[in-house]
Amino acid sequence: TAHHVRGRAGADRVRACGEGAAVSALKIHPVTRKIQREAVARWHSHHKPTIGETIALGGFVDGVLVAVIVMGVPVSPALQDGKTWEVTRLAVGPDAPRFAASRLLGAAGRLMDAAGVERQISYTRADEPGTCYKAAGWVQTGTVKADTHTHGNRATFLPGVWQHSTESIDRIRWERGKAARIAAIRSAA
Repeated sequence: TAHHVRGRAGADRVRACGEGAAVSALKIHPVTRKIQREAVARWHSHHKPTIGETIALGGFVDGVLVAVIVMGVPVSPALQDGKTWEVTRLAVGPDAPRFAASRLLGAAGRLMDAAGVERQISYTRADEPGTCYKAAGWVQTGTVKADTHTHGNRATFLPGVWQHSTESIDRIRWERGKAARIAAIRSAA
């Protein structure tokens, strides 16, 4: 399994899971908006930092940030019901220990559980395996067809200035918690 990461110089590379520090060395705690945005800009393989985050967690090894996860109100207006949160970014740096992504996903899920969030969702590109989601107990609940977002407020906001932050590609929806278990049972029936 491989993670797409962006190195310190900004060049994209692929590293095998297991490179870096020991997994037990990873310490997880909240980080500021500024810190998580800088980390996402530096390490995320295909997205810019998000706007509208509610909370972010950082993974640290010996006091150095090596990964971040960002949660908040879902991007889709249809899911903005006050009971649903979305993991909007997960960025893992080149010095992160093995399993850092799944440990952050697990910690984010527990944080959302403690906050009373009933539905926890996230998305990966269809060409990504989702190994860290599976390891953290998330369940694949559907596929979302690619959308060019040439409609709605994105198409009219600052015409000629707005640009896509990523290529149009199908996405896999992942969910965690009670709602995810129910969705998985219904889709298996």
